[in-house]
Amino acid sequence: MADTLVFIPAWNEEASLPAVLADARRELGGADVLVIDDGSTDDTAEVARKGGAQVVTFPENRGLRNGIAEGYRRAADGGYDYCGRLDADGQHPAAELARMLVLVRAGACDVAVGSRFLPDSGNEGERYRPTPERVVGTSLLRLLMRLRLGQPISDGTSGLYAVNHRAIELLADPYVCEAPEVEALVRITDAKLKLLEVPVHMRQRQHGESSFRGRRAVELVVTIGLTLFAGELLRRRHRRKQRKSVLPF
Repeated sequence: MADTLVFIPAWNEEASLPAVLADARRELGGADVLVIDDGSTDDTAEVARKGGAQVVTFPENRGLRNGIAEGYRRAADGGYDYCGRLDADGQHPAAELARMLVLVRAGACDVAVGSRFLPDSGNEGERYRPTPERVVGTSLLRLLMRLRLGQPISDGTSGLYAVNHRAIELLADPYVCEAPEVEALVRITDAKLKLLEVPVHMRQRQHGESSFRGRRAVELVVTIGLTLFAGELLRRRHRRKQRKSVLPF
């Protein structure tokens, strides 16, 4: 059995998945690949199966935070030693995840996060080109994250992750905030796990729109700020609600 699970959260990604899965097969041949089909209304699940992936399908769209938790939960339940995450839109080259998994396997870190914005990020002079809104938002987020996490993070919303068994259980718990990647960073640093940002090449977005646009950009920055500084309070409230929901009286 493979010791590594790579999961891909996907919602209506039938167009991009074939290339993503072919890339994963080529670069991550020793890993099991799982697609979390988040209530898609297109043929995402069927395309994923044809591409050789395992598939978990939600009956309705539950949002990215549930897809991320499900991926790590499947890795924990399956007894995998290592876990990686790729996005379904094709932005993340599987070769970059393979390189990050090498670092985790070698013990250089417990968690490797791929960054678009470090000085060495990019490929042969080609760098990820953020929108003007993302430049402003990312600058503010870097300040907030440095204050909360105690270390600089250049790309707090990156979805490219490689983790070991120490982090899998930690990241499998339900996410209560609308910024799950930032909530994950808080969990990792609070647990004193070794976190390493790795400069990577990411492709420009081919489908959909960036979250850092207009009013949504402002809302996202506020959400991430609350996640950083009130996330533990939100998690405690969520756990209390869960306990009350199972009480027999």
